[in-house]
Amino acid sequence: MENKNITQESFPILGMSCASCAARVDKALNHQPGVSKAAVNYASGMATVEYDPSQCSPEALKQAVQAAGYDLLIQQGRNTLEEAEQAHDKKYRALKFRTTWAIILSVPIVIIGMFFMDMPYANLIMWALSTPIIFGLGRSFFVSAWKQLEHGSANMDTLVANSTGIAYLFSLFNMLFPEFWLSRGIHPHVYFEAASVIIAFILLGRLLEEKAKGNTSSAIKKLMGLQPKNVTVITSTGEQQEISIEQIRPGDLLLVKPGERIAVDGSVTEGESFVDESMLSGEPIAVSKYKGTKVFAGTINQQGSFRFRAEKVGTDTLLAKIIHMVQDAQGSKAPVQQLVDKIAGIFVPVIIGIAIVSFIAWMLLDGENGFTHGLLALVTVLIIACPCALGLATPTAIMVGIGKGAERGILIKDAESLEIAKKIDTVVLDKTGTVTEGKPAVSDLIWNDRTERAESIFYSLEKLSEHPLAEAIAGYFKDVRFTEIEHFDSITGKGVKGQVEDKTYYAGNRKLLEENRISISPALSAEAARLTAEAQTVIWFADDTAALAIAAITDRIKPTSIQAVAELRAAGIEVYMLTGDNEATAGEIARQAGITHYKAGVLPQDKAAFISQLQKEGKKVAMAGDGINDSAALAQADLSIAMGGGSDIAMDVAKMTIISSDLTKIPEALKLSRLTVRTIRQNLFWAFIYNLIGVPIAAGILYPINGFLLNPMIAGAAMAFSSVSVVSNSLRLKRKKNFVRSL
Repeated sequence: MENKNITQESFPILGMSCASCAARVDKALNHQPGVSKAAVNYASGMATVEYDPSQCSPEALKQAVQAAGYDLLIQQGRNTLEEAEQAHDKKYRALKFRTTWAIILSVPIVIIGMFFMDMPYANLIMWALSTPIIFGLGRSFFVSAWKQLEHGSANMDTLVANSTGIAYLFSLFNMLFPEFWLSRGIHPHVYFEAASVIIAFILLGRLLEEKAKGNTSSAIKKLMGLQPKNVTVITSTGEQQEISIEQIRPGDLLLVKPGERIAVDGSVTEGESFVDESMLSGEPIAVSKYKGTKVFAGTINQQGSFRFRAEKVGTDTLLAKIIHMVQDAQGSKAPVQQLVDKIAGIFVPVIIGIAIVSFIAWMLLDGENGFTHGLLALVTVLIIACPCALGLATPTAIMVGIGKGAERGILIKDAESLEIAKKIDTVVLDKTGTVTEGKPAVSDLIWNDRTERAESIFYSLEKLSEHPLAEAIAGYFKDVRFTEIEHFDSITGKGVKGQVEDKTYYAGNRKLLEENRISISPALSAEAARLTAEAQTVIWFADDTAALAIAAITDRIKPTSIQAVAELRAAGIEVYMLTGDNEATAGEIARQAGITHYKAGVLPQDKAAFISQLQKEGKKVAMAGDGINDSAALAQADLSIAMGGGSDIAMDVAKMTIISSDLTKIPEALKLSRLTVRTIRQNLFWAFIYNLIGVPIAAGILYPINGFLLNPMIAGAAMAFSSVSVVSNSLRLKRKKNFVRSL
């Protein structure tokens, strides 16, 4: 039986330096009592943990991580994220300082080692310059390696510390006791330049990696930056007072001035303006706001000022939910990551084993040069191996892809959703609110005899009616005065009637007029037939003798629906439309939208059965709906897409959420998924190939063939480049402008 008392939280992890560290923290968290699932993302430095609070606590998780040699921040909220960000910035600044000086000091060592080896005191100068590089600027590698050893573990720092430490000590021995080798007929080489340059290159690689990793999480930073720190509240006495965002409570009356960001979710109570909601929806056009309309945290007020009542604050706001969802999604793991995690967990011990085997093989097979060549091979193997490239391959691509989606108003639930979206070949669309706007609107109003009085009576009758179609007609009239209606009566299934100055007026369907023997002119009858053929609903307005006007009401197709369907079909994706509406309306809407497959008169439970049938035919189906009456169909689909609607978004149900309800976001989301999965595979291919080719070459496999032995300095540069190249490849997704063009 599933335990419902499960809490999911994300915690920043401090002290991780490579993918093996992430694997160790992951293992430590998953072994804690009460933890059902833990996932550590090396790229973001975050751990997402699902646990039972009755058996486990954040404090216990912190202790477990500390016991593994790292640290975990447990205070949740803005301060924790700021603390993690400050720790990252501090680490980056220190890394930059160490890298800069390591390069500066390494340059003269390389020049001496390559061109002036025979100059007086060459070895002493190189030793003097390399010592502060290795044990000062590179001290963190040795400290981290020692901590790992204390915990019976090993990571990337273990490889760096072993290789540079061995090269340094071997060079120091050769410098102090050259006779030991000379007496055996061997020239005592020193490798101070190799050890120094390796440290410099790896520090440079880490610096570039940190910078790139910071860029991959820029979407979260942007979203976090959308919340203002202070707001203006209107007190009970009407005074304006500035308070921090943490002090806002539901029900507070807030003032928003031109150019300010809206702090929390709420409803406008006074004033009008336009609000830029592009950071939530991805749509550049500002949205009109007036009394009664909703406003959302993080959006930007334009020219006017207005007051609004706070409704959702803190973690309940739409922005907070989006941030939480994006964080969870960026921290999630693609199915392929499980294999990578297993490899990263055993990578370092395997590499150390290969390095030792290489050393022994050289000693046994190379005679008098065996020790020197073996030592070089050992150092080079330890240096060139890179678990970081493997560890970064998947999470960086996922972080960038999901972050890019969030910037474009596409919320992706997890990495698995990306994998599923890539395989989609069929998209099923709900009609109302998905293909169409979901709001009845008057498309045409045709009069037989138009007068101001007749307009006023028609408006007033519909204003008194509670029918949704009547609301559409009442909303259509602008600046029309209300006329008092006597003996108003609503006739179920037909319309309404009422009296004005002893004359009866009717508004409703044709049956209402026919029952009351009201004459209809041939012209109006022909227009009504035309509009009905176009799948529009016709409302008649008449007095007690003749029809005066007809209003055509339709649920308009969204302007973007036609474009979205065309893009999906151009990509080879079949599009189906399901609706509970009648055959005529469904057929006309499908024709206008360019949809060839549709089904009318479908009940909510029938939609799920229809999707199941498509799946039995071997199709991978995505279902797009409003997430409420389509919940069964969304659950049945391979990929569920909730079309947005402000704070009513069914984010927790769907695998994807389109905030703006813009259908063109669906082909964009599918393209983004394909690009992200392709990037993951490219990254993993190059990371695996790099290690599969680099390690044997470093061990000296080419030496018997062509006498080639890899220089440890080149190995250090290659190792640094591998991680940077993987992250850089992921960052290419950020620069993509049009996802649909190559769908």
